[in-house]
Amino acid sequence: MKSIVIAAPQSGSGKTTITLGIMECLKRRELSVAPFKVGPDFIDPGYHRLITGRPSINLDGWMCRPDFVRDTFMHYAAEADISVIEGVMGLYDGIGGVQDAGSTAQIAKIIGAPVVLVVDARSQGRSAAALVMGFAEFDYRVRVAGVIFNNVGSDRHGRILREAVEHLGMGIKVLGCLPRDEMLHIPSRHLGLVTAGDNPLPAEFLDHLAEVIRCNLDLGLLWSVATPHFMEPGLPFAAGHSADITRTVKKRGRTPIAIAVARDEAFCFVYEDNLRLLREAGAEVVEFSPLRDKALPAGIAGIYLPGGYPELHAAALAANTAVRSEIAAAVHGGMPVYAECGGFIYLTQGVLVEPSDEADRNKVTAPFVGIFPVTARMLPRRKALGYREVAFSVNSIFGPAGTIARGHEFHYSEMEPMPEHVGHSFRVDSNGTELGTEGYRCGNCLASYIHLHFGSCPGMAAEFVKSCRKFRASNNGTKSGRKPKIR
Repeated sequence: MKSIVIAAPQSGSGKTTITLGIMECLKRRELSVAPFKVGPDFIDPGYHRLITGRPSINLDGWMCRPDFVRDTFMHYAAEADISVIEGVMGLYDGIGGVQDAGSTAQIAKIIGAPVVLVVDARSQGRSAAALVMGFAEFDYRVRVAGVIFNNVGSDRHGRILREAVEHLGMGIKVLGCLPRDEMLHIPSRHLGLVTAGDNPLPAEFLDHLAEVIRCNLDLGLLWSVATPHFMEPGLPFAAGHSADITRTVKKRGRTPIAIAVARDEAFCFVYEDNLRLLREAGAEVVEFSPLRDKALPAGIAGIYLPGGYPELHAAALAANTAVRSEIAAAVHGGMPVYAECGGFIYLTQGVLVEPSDEADRNKVTAPFVGIFPVTARMLPRRKALGYREVAFSVNSIFGPAGTIARGHEFHYSEMEPMPEHVGHSFRVDSNGTELGTEGYRCGNCLASYIHLHFGSCPGMAAEFVKSCRKFRASNNGTKSGRKPKIR
């Protein structure tokens, strides 16, 4: 299979825009492209999906085992002509200074894909070749096969860059020199780019992007270097994971259990692998919109509320009283419900506005579901960012006490102190630093700021489905074939 990792020496080099341009050009050549994103980001994958028409899959070597990452890649890449993997941050940037866990380089080694380095050549000439040489030689197991220079000022500038890299004699191909172009700017918000749902990239933008790539990038040369070299066996797994993680196996012969998953502009941050693992464990994933639907899907036995931007759609979410009341009834009736980050906020009493004057102070913009007796408040600065490992201290919808899972936290909101009567489900660790307890629960509802990746402990997807089956079996009418009730 053809595959290529689009990486960069640092963030802000233009790799997202160039990745989208390459995907668009390949699609216009009637090639099927399997998109991937290194790391826990949700926004870039939305743009990948917009371009390719296929879900973009997160590949993360800190949250998930190497064998899980490799199997996931093979699963989604198998039927595509080429896989395009967008990196995260700088090529070798991960969780620390002495290991590559969580980095683009780690993923390139696990899946054996060659790397194309996107270098911002603004104000650089021959020095750019020194930078490329350093990245190529830093880790011999990472194969830097090509380079794309971005923000090139002129034809003469591009000629200097090409000559400098070719003179290295390392076999690294210069795939193209892209000129500076302010028309290719994609709007950003505090969590990164504006989501694809809010900024769907007009046809004029895509046409211009495709033309820039077509005229300045050698796609034939990119195709020739996109040849995997090896898949490195036996990469060590980062410490801290449960040693008895087992592969989730779909139970045959059992009726699928329906789980409602919120997916719309307000709830658009979900790991596609989480949904895949639920399906493999026997779930029927039924998508619904808390913004527009008039009711929850019929016959469900569980609810999954992913993250997103509920604060931007607070009025519409509050106006949908039917869905809010049904979710509240489901929680109070004992249905398994999992909510993360934005989904967690949706289960509170609401979001506080930024006060413009004293009259606005502590004013709730709109009421939400109200399961947890607190309100959230949006902040002008980031509240939390980073990988998290959680150790469950109680039995939960994801398994017994002692279950260990990993995820990521990134938000600009904070909660009021949770009342003491609300239970906590797990202890949180950040790279060896204890962060206290979290994972708030109400009956069979578990809510957290952390986006847990089910692939970090695949058994948790099966446990969630098991919890949903148990709930359905406990409802009146299940044995007679009637759909379970939400009380």
